[in-house]
Amino acid sequence: MVLLIFWALPLSTSAAALAGDTGDYVGEARCAGCHRAEQGNWAHTVHAGIFHLNPADELAARGCEACHGPGARHSQDPADKSAIIAFTHGRGLSSEVQNRQCLQCHQGRQRMFWAGSTHQTRDLACSDCHNPMAKFSSAGLLAKASVSETCFNCHGQQRTEFRKRSHMPLPEGKMSCSDCHNPHGSLTRALLRTDSVNTLCYDCHAEKRGPFLWEHAPVRRDCLSCHLPHGSSHESLLMVARPFLCQQCHANVSHPANLVTAANLPLGAMPDERAANRSCSNCHAQIHGSNHPSGPRLHR
Repeated sequence: MVLLIFWALPLSTSAAALAGDTGDYVGEARCAGCHRAEQGNWAHTVHAGIFHLNPADELAARGCEACHGPGARHSQDPADKSAIIAFTHGRGLSSEVQNRQCLQCHQGRQRMFWAGSTHQTRDLACSDCHNPMAKFSSAGLLAKASVSETCFNCHGQQRTEFRKRSHMPLPEGKMSCSDCHNPHGSLTRALLRTDSVNTLCYDCHAEKRGPFLWEHAPVRRDCLSCHLPHGSSHESLLMVARPFLCQQCHANVSHPANLVTAANLPLGAMPDERAANRSCSNCHAQIHGSNHPSGPRLHR
């Protein structure tokens, strides 16, 4: 239903005029007469190969005008910015109009939740992340050489987090942003590829999935209760160093109630054995859950 509403939105006046008369198409050869550099760069892309060798329909067979619209008015008056659909923010066309051209072919699958997604509602255009006129990336016609570099154009905070000493192996090239997120839309606010954070984490960390005989409640609820998703200054992507992380919840009975301060750290004035090595995890080793009959305290 959301997609139907999206497609029902009216085109702007200039775009509607461009798409209104199919007799105004002039052909790709006419475009190449002036735009030789663009034609040379575009000739090496996936779009060019499909449009030339195996067009899916009549629209694809039109080449340049399949995306930019009929070129008759543009060829008569190249200075008229409203005469052609250009994929840039400097021409005055809204992102919605630009994206509609792309969505003529690129519908469904990963883009089925594009309407209403974070990127769509923030007026992001397809051309902000993709460059269909040149082959800068090995796949996807991205604006940069990789998915991650393209995402970092806007997500500077995440770029910084990946540079911390404990981080996901994205800078090493072992994964990319799209392994966890679907930039074209999803059912979650963070554009996750799954319904929840835990389900996503279990794709790689299957040993943490359970079910366990003795479960650790924060683990069952949300991995982000203890871990940061991109990078951290603490080991294992922890939000806070142990034992301070554990004491955010365990500070009511027995020894967890004894607050550990900086003075109790191994190099402090009064070292506490509970702050050495892995702190609480020295004893509570199965912190994600235990299947041992005698493991209610996650000791074994």
